[in-house]
Amino acid sequence: MDLKGKVAIVTGAGSGIGHAIAERFAEAGAAVCVNYLGYEDEARALAARLPRALAVRADVSSAAEVAAMVECVRRELGSPTVLVNLRGTWLCSKYAVAHLKRSPYPSIVNAGSTSSWVAYPQNLAYGASKFAVAGLTRNLAVELAPYRIRVNNVAPGAIATPINRATLADDAKMRTLGRIVPLGRIGQPEEVAQVVAFLASDAASYVTGSTYYVDGGMVRYSQPV
Repeated sequence: MDLKGKVAIVTGAGSGIGHAIAERFAEAGAAVCVNYLGYEDEARALAARLPRALAVRADVSSAAEVAAMVECVRRELGSPTVLVNLRGTWLCSKYAVAHLKRSPYPSIVNAGSTSSWVAYPQNLAYGASKFAVAGLTRNLAVELAPYRIRVNNVAPGAIATPINRATLADDAKMRTLGRIVPLGRIGQPEEVAQVVAFLASDAASYVTGSTYYVDGGMVRYSQPV
């Protein structure tokens, strides 16, 4: 996947999926802003070893901090051309759009979840928030199409990340996952990163308003993990 010449902001890139996305983008030739709030050491270490990267601490629930982050990226790396929202979908999109409009091939990739499609017990707030991300993606795709800004959504299933540490350590839950995921295993952050890189690339130039499930087929089931 070729991302040469692109300047990407990846929010929530201190660990897990965001970390893998930032790394994959850099491998493909992009300059990368590694945004973090927690996992500071990991984020700074990642940015230090990438060819052209910047670690920026910003609380993406704060309009002032998001605006400052976007301006920092513009000043240090160039005007952003790609935005990957693992966190702060609305505010980050709001403040990045003015810069994306100036790019010939701009793209936003949001991070949803299979929880936007499958309902799980004790998952009300998270499921509702990810359903909102899917809806926001579709509406932004229509609103921003006149500016050639593509907006898509990636919906991971069970992925081996720090947030799923308890599940990974629970043999019973892992056996259940092996049973309800058609591919029979948990996914890796790098597998999500590959799909995000595709959506951010010019290879996906006619793709917008879509949700890509990276879940081993898990949305075909409705059993709780």
